[in-house]
Amino acid sequence: MKKRRLGRTDLHCSEIGLGTWALGSSVYGAVEKVESERLIQGSIDKGVNFFDTAPLYGTKEKDGVAESVLSDGLGARRSDVIISTKFGRTATNVVPGRFNAKEARLSCEASLRRLSRDWIDLLFFHSPFTPSEIDDDVWMELGKMQEEGKVRFLGHSVSMYNDTCEMSADWLRDRKVDAIQVVLSPFNRETRPLIETALRLDCGVVARECMANGFLSGAITKDTVFAEGSLNGRYSREEIGERVDYAEALRGVLVGEDVKTLSEATYRWVLDQPGVSLALSGAKNLAELEDSIQAAGIQSYTPVVLNAAEALHEKDFCPA
Repeated sequence: MKKRRLGRTDLHCSEIGLGTWALGSSVYGAVEKVESERLIQGSIDKGVNFFDTAPLYGTKEKDGVAESVLSDGLGARRSDVIISTKFGRTATNVVPGRFNAKEARLSCEASLRRLSRDWIDLLFFHSPFTPSEIDDDVWMELGKMQEEGKVRFLGHSVSMYNDTCEMSADWLRDRKVDAIQVVLSPFNRETRPLIETALRLDCGVVARECMANGFLSGAITKDTVFAEGSLNGRYSREEIGERVDYAEALRGVLVGEDVKTLSEATYRWVLDQPGVSLALSGAKNLAELEDSIQAAGIQSYTPVVLNAAEALHEKDFCPA
């Protein structure tokens, strides 16, 4: 597994990281603890050294389930990997966002306990919806935690892109954050201007939702029925059909001799985007992780192929 430096930091991350949302909640279906531990250990064995989690990845009754699962799965190897987590939203209290000094301190301390670690490599603001959610006192407290060695680097996990992209760009320019986490896939490219800003300022970029809620896995058809209340359950039959048609068009351009599956093609496309430091996989088991691992070892697409894929893109589909 190749590694890339995360912006100007001294963190050298595997091109594929493991996102743990699915391990802490049933958002994509239940995952047994033994399967989670097998996935986490197997990820490291395959060269993955970056793991992303959050207090939000839990249940209505318990925050940070994914952080605890990750800690248990890493075991004695927990100090050998890079861990990013977040603050400002929790599973038991999702909204409103709480981006203030008190919440930052309490959240960080709780995450450290759940992770059984003395430090967090990268702490993200977890998706503020508007700049008005940010209290000025948060920056001093985050600085204190960095001085104490509890937090190494800061980032912004971007949601509500149109409402927060300018704020995020300002944070990058003012060196308040070292990295951003953004939605990026052939289905959703609206974050590219912010990625370009990060690249210009030598800041890290973590790409998430690369599989477009599974529509780029190749497993979803026009007849697929999603469970009520699931992320994809909100889509009409018409939009499901539109997404499936677009995925199939991408398959025709991106899948070929070296690229065997649409999943591989998707991760290769994301890794080929300028400025991207790594792509997160939301795999629930080792089999699901395999396509992203394979993609990291495939030769980059030629400009001709990338341009052909670009020509297919007519709109950005809404992210999760």
